[in-house]
Amino acid sequence: MDDTLDLFASGIAEAPARALGAAGPMAELQERFAAYGPAVLDEGDTLALILSRCLRQGRDPAGAADALMRRFGALGRIFGAPEPELAQVIGPDAARELALLHGLLLRVLEHPLRQRTLLGSTEAVKTYLRARLAALPREMFHVLFLDRKNQLIADERLGVGTVDHAPVYPREVARRALELSASAILLAHNHPTGDPTPSQADIDMTQAVLGAVKVLRIAVHDHFIVAGDEVASLRTLGLM
Repeated sequence: MDDTLDLFASGIAEAPARALGAAGPMAELQERFAAYGPAVLDEGDTLALILSRCLRQGRDPAGAADALMRRFGALGRIFGAPEPELAQVIGPDAARELALLHGLLLRVLEHPLRQRTLLGSTEAVKTYLRARLAALPREMFHVLFLDRKNQLIADERLGVGTVDHAPVYPREVARRALELSASAILLAHNHPTGDPTPSQADIDMTQAVLGAVKVLRIAVHDHFIVAGDEVASLRTLGLM
């Protein structure tokens, strides 16, 4: 009797329950993934599996995935979120891994834009811009520089602002277009407020850029505004 473990002693009864709760669900996810592939996993399960490979030992991947979903919403918002904000939820190491995955995703989405004309690839452009801009907490202004075949040369951030304004310098846009030998450009920025409706400032800025590059015979094909999952086109709205 003296050698029998006291199941009510501190740490004895709790330890197996914790191990089962932590390892069981993740092991089941791993088995499902191995047997059937990623299609059988929902967003939260997929994110938990990714986090299980980069969280510090002792952290609960499923709990961390739930925390990220509560904080940022859908996966697109999580992977596009700034690294410091991710780190507040899951720590710097895991945040760096998610940032690396997001960078890889952007390269995957960017690749077809470099291989075919953007004028016939509006949905591909919108998908890329959503991945690039939708989760950012401040307004960022990007210019997509295109060659004579309207294929992507470069996507560059030329304005960083606040939650409702990003300063843009039309002469800087024109100068950079010349440096890259661009024949056309696409303008894009985000609205962190979630409303894609162009403001008067957006319209005025677009007209200013049009004026700055017109003398250089550089076309401005469109100006896209990304707000969450929505993307507005100033050209489609008849505003340019």
